Amino acid sequence: MRVIWKEGELLFRLDPEDEITGKASDGHPVKLATNTCHLSGVPGDAHPDLFAVAAWTVVAPWTRRRITFDRAVSDQVAAALHDGWGIEAGPVGAEPRPAGPVLAISYSGGADSVAAATVYPQAPLVHFQRVAHPRVPNRWPHYRSDVLARLARQTGRDVTVVQSDLEYTLAEPRPGYPEHQAVAAGALLMADRLGLGGLGFGYEMGSRWLGGGRYLLRYTPDNFLWAPHGAWGRLFAAAGVHIVLPVGGVSEAVTMRLAMSSELKDQVRWCLRGTDGPCRTCGKCLYKELIVAAVERRPLDTPITADRPVARKWLKPPPYGGQEMIEYGLARVPGIENTLFATALSHLRPTEESTSWLDRCYPPAIDEIPERWRQQAATFMAEHVGHMTEAEARRVETWGSAVRRGADA
Repeated sequence: MRVIWKEGELLFRLDPEDEITGKASDGHPVKLATNTCHLSGVPGDAHPDLFAVAAWTVVAPWTRRRITFDRAVSDQVAAALHDGWGIEAGPVGAEPRPAGPVLAISYSGGADSVAAATVYPQAPLVHFQRVAHPRVPNRWPHYRSDVLARLARQTGRDVTVVQSDLEYTLAEPRPGYPEHQAVAAGALLMADRLGLGGLGFGYEMGSRWLGGGRYLLRYTPDNFLWAPHGAWGRLFAAAGVHIVLPVGGVSEAVTMRLAMSSELKDQVRWCLRGTDGPCRTCGKCLYKELIVAAVERRPLDTPITADRPVARKWLKPPPYGGQEMIEYGLARVPGIENTLFATALSHLRPTEESTSWLDRCYPPAIDEIPERWRQQAATFMAEHVGHMTEAEARRVETWGSAVRRGADA
């Protein structure tokens, strides 16, 4: 892979051994659509390690043996690429970039990133906004990135919006990030300008410790994506921008509660389709409605019925992506047995007692936060959430076992 940066444009050319269809770090197959993308408003004099790591978040799925940058990188970044992916990187010769004093939040406006921003109310926000690509047709016109950017600007916080068409580098499965960390490409290139030493993400316990979504569905202390000692964590640290997970020890029920009670509650938007509010008809809205209803202890309020395609997976037996939160919602939403989640309820049979651990913070997540920012997160969690007991922590660490899958049957 050969990488060239010019005035915010990333151009990359595949080597003979590289492949158009690759896999992201979570194992999901991704097919390349185009070999260029742009990031607006980023400085041209960022440290070469920042250019290198930003490029790697885009090109990693298709790179097989080596990557050649258009400027020398530090030994540390080259070593992190080799140790994490087996990739030979060069040229090498730059001085390492020292970490700055500032922690920023990679801010999407969803409940999880709002909760992360609430833990650090003085942290600046960096928002990534998808914009059209000059050559790739937009197959997702319903994705209202303009609405999300507008809401980010309405927070009253120090917000930097970086516009980019990098999501159109994907032909399949759809426009999106080649790697999850590509959402940070703009923040990485702004790191010198903002004095960043850390970048906070809204990934919560399900993503960090339980292998959530389509991933592993089990306890994953060595999570490749988000563990500080994982490949991505080491690479970001080598560039002087540590990955920080302020809410990495709490569930989506907690992040939802924190977000909806925060000063930013009017700007919370997890739906990518809605304009004046969530669309209420997509699969994400259905999932989040289950969590909101559980937090508010009220019946489910959704127009989605069991015959809709987005409801199909809930009519099948588990396991489910984000299953810990499905169990949490099923145990708390009044009348859930009369909704499209009835099948899931009959299989999982959770109780409030069996899911109470999801109301508290998993202590090892605090220990992972770099020391400079650790105490503020620890104090926040102690005052607003509370920490798990040893027995509750074991529930996290045994998640995915046969007993756990059977919901304590």
